[in-house]
Amino acid sequence: MASVSEMYDVGWEEMRDKLRKWREDNYRNSEQIVDVGEELISEHSSKLGDDIWIIYEQVMIAALDCSRDDLALTCLQELRKQFPDSHRVKRLSGMRLEALERYDEANKHYDAILQDDPTNTAARKRKISILKAQGKSAEAIRELNEYLEQFVGDQEAWHELSELYINEHDYGKAAFCLEELMMTNPHNHLYCEQYAEVKYTQGGLENLELSRKYFAQALRLNNRNMRALFGLYMSASHISASPKVSAKVKKDNMKYAAWAATQINRAYKLSWGICTQYPDIQKSPHLHSMYEKYSPPNDP
Repeated sequence: MASVSEMYDVGWEEMRDKLRKWREDNYRNSEQIVDVGEELISEHSSKLGDDIWIIYEQVMIAALDCSRDDLALTCLQELRKQFPDSHRVKRLSGMRLEALERYDEANKHYDAILQDDPTNTAARKRKISILKAQGKSAEAIRELNEYLEQFVGDQEAWHELSELYINEHDYGKAAFCLEELMMTNPHNHLYCEQYAEVKYTQGGLENLELSRKYFAQALRLNNRNMRALFGLYMSASHISASPKVSAKVKKDNMKYAAWAATQINRAYKLSWGICTQYPDIQKSPHLHSMYEKYSPPNDP
């Protein structure tokens, strides 16, 4: 099988820079990282200088995602040799044990880290991830709440807690978590969209009106957010159909729903136009079924 450098005609510098860009952009494209990183480590490790250590870590995590324990273990062994007492390497050892579903052993690694450093947030979050993997949602929620009492600014933890509450159908508490996220990052369209979805799920006229407002806000922040566009259409349609609203509110929401429907149809027409120009894309059964469902009746 041809190597990555042969297939794409790139040198080791380009491969190193590609891994660096993926790290900086927080990409979790694990299969690509494994393909590029494995060749870089095996063929060019002597040229990488101190970059080799962060690459070992990056490739190891990607290897765990891809069930490549052989590669993960190789990277881990090199890191252990270089940093025998590192909490970071101990955490990576625990993550490998998690991937192998050896949760008790992984917890021992994290407990050892926390005994030396009680403020180690990464180890605490790994212990919570184990509870989640074991299906112990109530315990994971309790631990996350305790964690957030000490580290209230951790946005990742607030988002994880909201997801756990949603899975438990506790939408009121999920909404509270998302409100915390929106206060710290009001320009994140995904938080607005998720909050709107929770309010829509809760139901009731007041929640629907709030849902519509936040779907609209998500669209102001990112006018390509199709999920928010569908949400705006659904929430406005439900409000306009409610017998409890005034004639003016009904009329306004019918206008909002009509606008959203127009934008949705326009987006699918554009997608279908791209497909007709590029026949290989048109073969996608998923895209074709979406077009059949949402295209206007008179479209071909």
